[in-house]
Amino acid sequence: MNYQVIAEKTLAALGGKDNIISAAHCATRLRLALKDESKVDEAALNELAEVKGTFSAAGQYQIIFGTGIVNKVHEQFIKLAGLENASTSDVKAASEQNISPFQKFFKMISDIFVPIIPALVASGLLMGINNLLTQPGLFNETLSVIQMYPDFAGVASLINMFANASFVFLPVLLGFTAAKRFGGNPILGAVIGMIMVHPDLLNAWNYGKPDQVANVIDLFGLQVEMIGYQGTVLPILVSAWIMSKIEITLHKYVPNVIDLLVTPLLTVLLTGFIIFFVVGPFTRGVGDAVAMGLVWMYNTFGALGGAVLGGSYSSIVLTGMHHSFHGFEAQLLADPNIQANFLLPLWSMANVAQGGAAFGMFFMLKDAKMKSIALPGAVSAVLGITEPAMFGVNLKLRYPFIAAAIGGAVSGAWIAFTKVYMVGVGATGIPGLPLVAVSGMGSYIIGMIISFAVAMVMTIVFYKVQQKRGQNPEA
Repeated sequence: MNYQVIAEKTLAALGGKDNIISAAHCATRLRLALKDESKVDEAALNELAEVKGTFSAAGQYQIIFGTGIVNKVHEQFIKLAGLENASTSDVKAASEQNISPFQKFFKMISDIFVPIIPALVASGLLMGINNLLTQPGLFNETLSVIQMYPDFAGVASLINMFANASFVFLPVLLGFTAAKRFGGNPILGAVIGMIMVHPDLLNAWNYGKPDQVANVIDLFGLQVEMIGYQGTVLPILVSAWIMSKIEITLHKYVPNVIDLLVTPLLTVLLTGFIIFFVVGPFTRGVGDAVAMGLVWMYNTFGALGGAVLGGSYSSIVLTGMHHSFHGFEAQLLADPNIQANFLLPLWSMANVAQGGAAFGMFFMLKDAKMKSIALPGAVSAVLGITEPAMFGVNLKLRYPFIAAAIGGAVSGAWIAFTKVYMVGVGATGIPGLPLVAVSGMGSYIIGMIISFAVAMVMTIVFYKVQQKRGQNPEA
């Protein structure tokens, strides 16, 4: 395989080196910031056997080459384009010039939450294991595993502690990533998060219990209850932004000789007072209102709401805004009155539907290249990775993407009707099974079958309709 030739053809199809601002690669894709995407010759790109698909999202033009190929093509590509080796962060920064303020906001939320997803996924899986050990009637008609085998009680207790840690100290994690995103010192961001969950504060999860009373402090007539922010999202995001602005401003005006002493001191001191007297109480209320609003919508609209969310999710993925949903999911899980992620199962159905549509195309396609993408793409989507199926097949032909939306809508209605929820964030499809609450596992599996089958059947139907109309269903 001549990677230089592939890079030359790719560069020509992208409008030449004068149209390239920056280029980087991830595990499977060449990520590009372009001056003018209208100059891209997609037909020429798709003719390349090594190209598995192309798409544009959040100001980036991305070409799917696959693992093991993309890094070698990238190496030759930057030489031909006269570019320096850039990171994906550099390309993201360059691509932000081409997106709207609305998209920038959701990208900001995504940048804050994506780094902590591994922690939330681990916590969710551990919660799933804890459920398997403590749920009565799962392996025995009346008893749980730890009731059948008391020696496991200590293990279950430790696992439960491990599972809760990420949510109890969520402000610390978010303080770090948010401060980094806002240009502040991430360690100071973590310190602000620690202040918000300090042991001297009443644990937020115990607030409202008859035997739990918060201390009240009085400052010039302002009285504030000393309640922690365990598991909250919005308060730390706003606090980290304020902290970063204070720190950046202080760095500008404090003399270098005393900067190391004065700036951290004043940053933490000022931010701390602002949190407890202004930002915290207000944003806690807003965050609770958002969470309860989502619960109200879910309970009120039921299957209809599930159909809308399940059917529209893949379209939202195209905008790149889907990563911002992690904030809502974390808020639902962290709220002691909810502690259920009913959004992720709906996203899961949409992802599986992309696999069903690609699988339907595998049986119908005559084009050898697209056929070779369709089957592995279908398998990948069922395992939670939708890019090969969505961008390599379904979106190119459009009607499989519509079929997948129908599959996601039908299965989303089922998931909402049967009240399936997850106890974590991250994994979808089959890998998401351990995150599903024990009571909903059966319904979740049925939902995946519905999603896959409906999308596959509708894809085949649309294919045949295209043929009957005398149209080419593979163009």
